[in-house]
Amino acid sequence: MLIEQPTFILDKIYPKALFRKNPEEHSVYLTFDDGPIPEVTPWVLDTLDKYGIKATFFVVGDNVKKYPHLLKDIIERGHRIGNHTFNHVRGIQMRPHDYVENIKKCDRYFTTNLFRPPHGIMRRWVYRNMRPEYEIVFYDVVTRDYSSKLNGNRVFRNVKKYTRNGSIIVFHDSLRSVTRLKFALPKSIEWLTEQGYSFKTL
Repeated sequence: MLIEQPTFILDKIYPKALFRKNPEEHSVYLTFDDGPIPEVTPWVLDTLDKYGIKATFFVVGDNVKKYPHLLKDIIERGHRIGNHTFNHVRGIQMRPHDYVENIKKCDRYFTTNLFRPPHGIMRRWVYRNMRPEYEIVFYDVVTRDYSSKLNGNRVFRNVKKYTRNGSIIVFHDSLRSVTRLKFALPKSIEWLTEQGYSFKTL
């Protein structure tokens, strides 16, 4: 549970960040990290189109630089984008100013007021200094589709077990996640729909 639903720990460290939307509203927010890449992102977009769902993509700047047409496709299909740093860097392993520069490097390729730190962690100094410019977005449900220790059904079970009103759910449009993602995403969407959830963007 510490991994799949880290809200009650992280919100003590980052008290004004966004982990979950309105708990009184029967809605969920699908988010996708680490793309866009041609091997996975088009499939995600087609799947979302199939079910009539809009989502939020936290994109890596270097991937956007390599595949600008994919970012254009995300936006043209009505989805929202967020900044996930330029090189998917781990914030605690960099000097704070260098980390901020890596975030701002994305401004050359897209603009957004949403930021999500890779690996779900950032230095407090960075957090305080980025907040005036960005809404810092974490998550309420970590599907763990990236984990080679899980199969697709286990990822799907994480969605069923931990989702609640207002949950921000994170999947990954990455090569590391693709097999589990292709199993779990359609099943998750269908189950969430059966439970009466509506789908919204951040």
